Amino acid sequence: MTSYTDTFNELFNKLDVNKDGKLSRAELHDAAQQMGWYWHEAPLLALLDLFTVIDPVPRNSFIDYMEQIAEDPLGPYGRVLLNAPHFMPGRKNHVQESCNNMMPYRKPYENKASILINTSGPDAADDYQELLESLENTGNHVSADEAAVLIIDPQRSFTHGVWMRSMGEHGENEVKPIKLAFNKCTRFLAENYSRVETMFTRCPFPPDSYGWYEKLGKVISSTQLYFIKPGNSVMFPPSNGFKEWMEGVIKNGKQMLVIGGCTLNSCVRVSSIEVQQYVKGRLQVVVDLSLCGARSRNYARSSIYNGLSAVETAVREMKGEGVMVVGEVEWG
Repeated sequence: MTSYTDTFNELFNKLDVNKDGKLSRAELHDAAQQMGWYWHEAPLLALLDLFTVIDPVPRNSFIDYMEQIAEDPLGPYGRVLLNAPHFMPGRKNHVQESCNNMMPYRKPYENKASILINTSGPDAADDYQELLESLENTGNHVSADEAAVLIIDPQRSFTHGVWMRSMGEHGENEVKPIKLAFNKCTRFLAENYSRVETMFTRCPFPPDSYGWYEKLGKVISSTQLYFIKPGNSVMFPPSNGFKEWMEGVIKNGKQMLVIGGCTLNSCVRVSSIEVQQYVKGRLQVVVDLSLCGARSRNYARSSIYNGLSAVETAVREMKGEGVMVVGEVEWG
């Protein structure tokens, strides 16, 4: 363990830019950029970002966390997460005043249809409009007192960062529906953040791609907590705090969990189904399509999905598993 401790001390010295014996969130990100952290370090970046949301991490705590990671088969996704701020006694979600300086509101399906005409073709736009019209209106009207919100991975990686760039020259075109969804999430939070209990997930990404979608970051609190989600499901890792939050939501009398974010046919689909199975009979999971986005190609028909789009297939699967899917929730 001594050799480990020496290594962890050396790492802390590199991260502790101002040499005060504590690692702040700002120091973490500055040092990570300077040290060239990328995919290999992304899980550690995510963990330390979460741990420094509220207060800087002292050297001794940092060493302890790193030793827990080294001894755990799940590494940064294991029991070390039980030290996250989610588990602080009496911890409550931070909120701030709503911001009114936002983009003008327009119905999301009108914007999305116009985007799909240009990115995926008129057939995809028509198919998506027909999908929206086929959805039941039951569950569209939701009271802020009866529901909580989970926004999945509203990070710059999906609009400007490494995930978008991985698609090459067509990347900017492919992420337009996701950007639209993030804008709608931002608008929703500008109006409701202080009155609707809201939580988020984040995927581990390299430093330049890890942060919030820029507009969203101007609306939510700088101390907003989130759940680390390295895969498609918010239920993994089991120590990320989501189950504890969900139990608290139910205990506080919430009847619905409204989910938005990206991407609709992967993380939103998997997470909503697994959460619905977990809370079956106790709470209803609702997916708000106006708050969700997928890459443009997934709105187009494909032989892979027997002539349907990946998005329509995902909607059918979610509904088949008991998830309520609506075009847009109307909040009261």
